Amino acid sequence: MKNLKKYIKYGLAVALVTGCDTKQLHDLNINPQALNEVNLNFIFTSAELGIASNGTTGDNRYIDWRTNIGMFSYAIQHLANSGGGIAPGDKYTVNAETNAAPFEFTYNDQLKNIAEILKQSGPGGFAEGKYKNTREASRILRAFSFARLTDLYGNIPYSEANKGIEGIFFPKYDTQDVIYADLLKELDEATAALSTSNPDEGFKAADFIYNGDIARWKKWGYSLMLRLAMRISNVDAAKAATYVTKAAAGGVFTSNADNVWVKMADGPSEWVNQNGISRAFDAGDGGQPTYLSATLVNFLKGANPAVATDDDPRLMIISGGIGSGTVITDPVKQKGMPNGYDLAMLEKLENKKPIDVSTTYSRINSKMLQDSDPYQIMNYGEVEFLLAEAIERKIGTGIAGTAKSHYEAGVKASMQMYTPFDASLTVSDAAAAKYLTTYPYGVTKPALEMIGEQMWVNKFFNWWEAWSDWRRTGFPKLTPTNYPGNVTGGTIPVRLRYPTNEVAGNPNYQTGATLPDDFTTKVWWDK
Repeated sequence: MKNLKKYIKYGLAVALVTGCDTKQLHDLNINPQALNEVNLNFIFTSAELGIASNGTTGDNRYIDWRTNIGMFSYAIQHLANSGGGIAPGDKYTVNAETNAAPFEFTYNDQLKNIAEILKQSGPGGFAEGKYKNTREASRILRAFSFARLTDLYGNIPYSEANKGIEGIFFPKYDTQDVIYADLLKELDEATAALSTSNPDEGFKAADFIYNGDIARWKKWGYSLMLRLAMRISNVDAAKAATYVTKAAAGGVFTSNADNVWVKMADGPSEWVNQNGISRAFDAGDGGQPTYLSATLVNFLKGANPAVATDDDPRLMIISGGIGSGTVITDPVKQKGMPNGYDLAMLEKLENKKPIDVSTTYSRINSKMLQDSDPYQIMNYGEVEFLLAEAIERKIGTGIAGTAKSHYEAGVKASMQMYTPFDASLTVSDAAAAKYLTTYPYGVTKPALEMIGEQMWVNKFFNWWEAWSDWRRTGFPKLTPTNYPGNVTGGTIPVRLRYPTNEVAGNPNYQTGATLPDDFTTKVWWDK
């Protein structure tokens, strides 16, 4: 310690004797080999990748394996699981990694990257006034990611999030109503500010979602605005109507060509740019089972399951059949696994002991489970269903067409959106029309129920959003499971718990979080 003090004292003395000014001393701390400025488009590309995986921070299957699949695919009964492990959504159990994954990876990856883009392209940043379209597109990505986080947890750090470099190490929590108000404002401003008149500055090359197509980015911004507006429609009808009207006027998706797909690849790194959902289902990698839920299969088999004439064309797109080797692909023979059953319970149910689930139940079509398959974020079919609902509920103005026309366009789009996985997964216009004739809008069931059910089917793979849609609309009418030892009292979970590190480490948790921190505590808009 004496030597350290001596050196410090000596160093100060030398500085004073030699007459070094403050700037000279500061310059001594600058690494001449380091970059003082970074091309923000490189960070933007990582941010785009991050909304479909864990980006550059690690294992890109982690968040899908633990949460998108492990909780939500089972909770909303698209998939079923006969075991335990990381599948809390099937039997309403607790898994710490399932709760933590979205919170930790979203803040630490895409939102961190986006925060840097906005900081450096904003006032005082080295790129102030530059990268204009990159900046506005980043604001849309930011709104997408924060909307998902607050939908999963409720109140979250928002206004002070990702500001550690500014000395904010324990960000405060913002309430969900405040967050939604700002997200809608951000989407309004950012989408309007995107322009072909802005200099490209590398945006086209960096954007691997739309290749710099400003018109399609605007459509996504307004489509996301429509989603968020409808999500708060049960608790803030006035604000919802305002932004539904803005979205309709701005221009939302008009075909499957507008769908948001994040491109994936087999290489060069399996941990970064391969499809995280596919990897999570890979027996040698993630190992999540791929069995379809009886709830989904029965819905797709239609009103007359003993014959194939009433089947939804998506049945044998989503289902890869039963068994291996000689695979059963007859639509009539497809069978889903009931949720909330373990092997012993299935043996009793099916009167088979031992039971081989692989030759008993339908599984996901492997044509949609390749590591290089693109990852869908949002699609045109959802937008049409939201427009149909808005008309039915008289939310907003300026929507052309009728609820029926938008519903039918949504069903057709939902059936025909799978070809990016494999060209063979096509549904003809005639097949879609036949289905709509068999199940006419507002006749087979009440209109809003039919819209809600179709949004549910539409979100296969996008189980985060299917769960949020179900919580908001109440459709489809799911029957909860009541597996022994479940922690919800036999009710479907309606939010995630905060990560234990956040609970223990952020002192603002006690005063700002959504409490009680439990799976049965509803978020603000879920009323």
